Amino acid sequence: MQSRRILRIVLVAGFIVLLPFLAMQFTGSVAWDPADFVLLFTLLFLTGLTYEAVVTKSSPLTYRAAVGLALASALLLVLANLAVGLVGSEDNPANRMFFAVPLVGVVGALLARFHAQGMARALIATALTHVLATVIALVLWRPPLGSAEELFGLARVVSGNAFFVALFVASALLFRRTGNVKRLN
Repeated sequence: MQSRRILRIVLVAGFIVLLPFLAMQFTGSVAWDPADFVLLFTLLFLTGLTYEAVVTKSSPLTYRAAVGLALASALLLVLANLAVGLVGSEDNPANRMFFAVPLVGVVGALLARFHAQGMARALIATALTHVLATVIALVLWRPPLGSAEELFGLARVVSGNAFFVALFVASALLFRRTGNVKRLN
């Protein structure tokens, strides 16, 4: 049974990795090298494996949804940061801080031993870390605010980061709603 789950994760990750490969065949705007494909596959595989390790069939649906949302949010955050950056471009050094955000979630989950209420606190800490990273990045980056276009760029940065904060908070609320479910002792 375990090998079926791993095979399913490999197949789903492989299918998702095929999408940018197919896009490269039809457009020049997608230009990936082999390392990009390996990285995407690895991130997808590890995310799927983590989900399977934490969630069991006996877990309540709300708990499974909370884990899925937390993992998907962290994965999307890492991919967006690698692809385009969350502040300025992907080359902006301030973006490195955002890699600490999922790390806070991982450490919090381990400290909570995957209990739902502890996971709720871990996800709130993750959201607060993201807010702090955004504020620090904006202070360090100091975007110019002279024109309407520059203001729009700032609004895009704030709203994009607020989106991730909202995802982490939503996951925390799902964990809180789950109750005192205990996972992994």
